Amino acid sequence: MVPVLLLAAGLVALVAGAELLVKGASALARAFGISPLVIGLTVVAFGTSSPELAVSVQAAWAGKVDIALGNVVGSNIFNVLFILGLSAMVAPLTVARQVVRQEVPVMIAVSLLLFGLAFDRGIGRLDGALLAGGLLVYTLFLLRQSRREERSGGAEVPADRTWRQTATDAAVILAGLVLLVVGSNWLVDGAVAIARSLGVSDMIVGLTIIAAGTSLPEVATSVTATVRGERDIAVGNVVGSNVFNIMGVLGISALVAPASLAVPSAMLTFDMLVMIAVAVACLPVFFTSSRISRWEGGLFLAYYAAYTAYLVMAAADHDALDEYGFVMMAFVIPLTALTLAIAVWRKLRGG
Repeated sequence: MVPVLLLAAGLVALVAGAELLVKGASALARAFGISPLVIGLTVVAFGTSSPELAVSVQAAWAGKVDIALGNVVGSNIFNVLFILGLSAMVAPLTVARQVVRQEVPVMIAVSLLLFGLAFDRGIGRLDGALLAGGLLVYTLFLLRQSRREERSGGAEVPADRTWRQTATDAAVILAGLVLLVVGSNWLVDGAVAIARSLGVSDMIVGLTIIAAGTSLPEVATSVTATVRGERDIAVGNVVGSNVFNIMGVLGISALVAPASLAVPSAMLTFDMLVMIAVAVACLPVFFTSSRISRWEGGLFLAYYAAYTAYLVMAAADHDALDEYGFVMMAFVIPLTALTLAIAVWRKLRGG
């Protein structure tokens, strides 16, 4: 009974926290003339990534490097394929031009930077300082860019804005973040207990429930933002979270770890490549129509299911693993790539 109650309480806290966070962030954005996209890329994205930060930093400090690295790489894959896919299934997502021209390339560049830093099979303190410093520079750039747009006639700052209203909005955001973190912990604890009581192995629980658990705040926030019509926040939350996960979460983890974060060869040769491929795939999807349609959202969800199935089969050393991998690499992925390439070509041809 207790696990079921934890599960239910976690869901309620997630929904309430997401509602408060989106409401407070939207109000704060309007108050200071900052675009909802920038708020999604910074305040909302960094806040909803706090579970990843807590888990990875604690794991790095305790010497559990695989958890620290796997949490970031797995969360980034989950964010794009599952969260954007689910949000687009709820309602097609309009993608701001700034996301296509600036934010997605930044996400791709940061993913490639991580791969380059990890190529020597380790992420040390100097690498961590580079990543954390890069996040600071990127955040300051976004805020200055937003203020320039405001001065050039973008958003108007209400003249009668009081410090009490600002403090109230900040308190709403903080309350939403607290509920998201607490709710995700309750939900994961309850789901793990139920799964184990049903005889599901720890391996499967770790590959599915725990891996997705730290991204539950992003799920709740992006879906809620989509329903409320704040779709810039929904997309910005995912892209910003991915940048923060690599530069902030891994950067800080590498700084506090007793030793360099050793990168397993399997993660370097498979999972990080999937993370990069997922980031790159956003460009043609976003570029072709400046939106993520429902069928594209369904495609993202299908690929996340395929990726999870591969992880489970690989962990279980399933007999059909080789055949499954061959079908994905030889047919499904090339066909998808060809479809996206044709869509981009038609977009360019049509001007």
